[in-house]
Amino acid sequence: MHASLQRLNLDDIRPRISDGSLPAKAVVGEVIPVTALAWREGHDAIAATLTAWPASGSSEVRSSITMTQDPYNPDRVHGVFTPGTEGTWHFQVSVWSDTVSTWYNAMDKKLAAGQDIAALSNDIAQGIELLRRAAQDMPGKEGKPVTKAAKALGDATLPLEERVAKALSEEVRELLRTYPVRDMLIDGPVCEVLVERPKALFSSWYELFPRSTGGVDENGQPVHGTFATTAKALERVARMGFDTVYFPPIHPIGHINRKGKNNTLTTEDGDVGSPWAIGSRDGGHDAVHPELGTMEDFKALVERAEELGLEIALDLALQAAPDHPWAKENPEFFTVLPDGTIAYAENPPKKYQDIYPLNFDNAPDEIYAEIYRVVMVWVEAGVTTFRVDNPHTKPANFWAWLIAKVHATHPEVIFLSEAFTRQARLLGLAKLGFTQSYTYFTWKTTKSELMEFAQEHVGHADICRPNLFVNTPDILHESLQTGGRAMFAIRAVLAATLSPLWGVYSGYELYEHVPLAPGSEEYLDSEKYQLRPRDFQAAANAGNSLESYLRLLNHVRKENPALQQLRNLHFHPVDNDNIIAYSKADPATGNVVLVVVNLDPRNAQEASVSVDMEEIGLRPGDIFGVQDAITGAAYTWSDRNFVRLEPLRDVAHVFILPAVDQERRERLAWRKVTDYRA
Repeated sequence: MHASLQRLNLDDIRPRISDGSLPAKAVVGEVIPVTALAWREGHDAIAATLTAWPASGSSEVRSSITMTQDPYNPDRVHGVFTPGTEGTWHFQVSVWSDTVSTWYNAMDKKLAAGQDIAALSNDIAQGIELLRRAAQDMPGKEGKPVTKAAKALGDATLPLEERVAKALSEEVRELLRTYPVRDMLIDGPVCEVLVERPKALFSSWYELFPRSTGGVDENGQPVHGTFATTAKALERVARMGFDTVYFPPIHPIGHINRKGKNNTLTTEDGDVGSPWAIGSRDGGHDAVHPELGTMEDFKALVERAEELGLEIALDLALQAAPDHPWAKENPEFFTVLPDGTIAYAENPPKKYQDIYPLNFDNAPDEIYAEIYRVVMVWVEAGVTTFRVDNPHTKPANFWAWLIAKVHATHPEVIFLSEAFTRQARLLGLAKLGFTQSYTYFTWKTTKSELMEFAQEHVGHADICRPNLFVNTPDILHESLQTGGRAMFAIRAVLAATLSPLWGVYSGYELYEHVPLAPGSEEYLDSEKYQLRPRDFQAAANAGNSLESYLRLLNHVRKENPALQQLRNLHFHPVDNDNIIAYSKADPATGNVVLVVVNLDPRNAQEASVSVDMEEIGLRPGDIFGVQDAITGAAYTWSDRNFVRLEPLRDVAHVFILPAVDQERRERLAWRKVTDYRA
């Protein structure tokens, strides 16, 4: 017989990544659903226990709970645990023959059928033995009622009803559930979960170019920003409720083959070049652009950001301008062509003449060591988050090595993968250690696309945390180009409520929507190649700003724990493909949010929303009150409800629902595992 086959069997334990060779992901305070298939022959009852404990060095203690049987799949058991500290946690599912439940099932049925003492003699004898065994393993106080029940069950002077009364009482049943008799115990494999700080799962990102914060001079010409002007700009970002501010590269920019405005190959006096063309005679990845300031100025900016409740995320772009110090001092870092020149970056037909890509095959030990050194320069300067540019174009084993090495001394550091790539690569990078991941959200616009996209990511919540950016300096989607202001609000509410992680690139709140050319997703006068100062206050005063809406969305996210979760997303039926409805629930607090969005930016849409009541912690037919967090309006809802959303007034409802009672919260935690990953 195969060693894995036993009288009692455990299969399909989740979360368990890559056959247990890699840890699943969670954050402190997140409710982690665990499920498994537990089965045996015949009809005897079986039960399972979930035990969770932190790795050494934590004050947390081992905890154990009896798992719940799935009402829709009796062979699947569920449990949850909530890690309270960062670091590696372990969990284990154990299954056993539940002799006590088997006995209770038989006794209840036989008594209901009217069987007498003679017919029940063997069952009574078995019950006495079980109760005595159970009492021996209980603390003295808890064991006394069970001992008394065993004594009464064996007292032949009592009538049948009195003999069984104590044994069948709810008090004794509950004690036996708390202190079970576990026969034929089988322990499953010990599984790992990497528990990170809460911001790894819940954060609101805002991207800005520090060099564009300098405003304009008396002639209306842009002035290069500094870290000091950036510090002033961060005040507005903080007021909007964002908590991570992401800077594109702040390093010296190459002069050789520098790109001009709108990515032209010729430059004019004053052209600032692309910040992703890193390095010049002023330094490389470990230096700051001299027009921005000094390293001390940057550290002061980090301190100011912390005062405002912001973390600074830096771009980690592993490439070099032709005049980067590496090109002279370490040509082995690159691909040297037969004519002696270094190959610049290409993605045919695109050419990037201002960038040399690294070649990790030439001198891997030296490249690894140098990049680790660079990262630690910024970590020691106070940076705890990195947005990594195109990680899917670098070796996967390099990222596993780098992230593990950084986390060995600084486990708080977050790495965001900017990999717009196929799913295998996206998930592979997440498995290797990336904390968060860019996604294809920007291109998902129809109801069916959004539902499929979101369900896929919920199904991979143990691996990948999707950060939904509504736009980037590279991506101005056609929907924003043509959808008008309503589309900007629609995309913002979708991103902010579908995932606990979302991001906005500066200018979005000003409805910037003009492309470089028809069919292009590049911005006209892209900030990647020129300074682009913006007068946000003037736009707000003129009513041409989405800033207050973004502030409201971030406020709602912070006030509602349900929107800080990824796993518990459920779509509700709507009889109009232009309207999408979904809910999110937080099993720890019972907080529930129901979102209804009009995906049509031009026309009012009406629909009937059918609420899956169990998914919001209610029962069919219940009537409940909802309040729209966007408008403040209150409504009375039930199973089926009429909605009308007008783009020029309200593109979405974000309803706050009655809290789920404690009894039903655990089910909310594990339900989606079965729905999306079975």
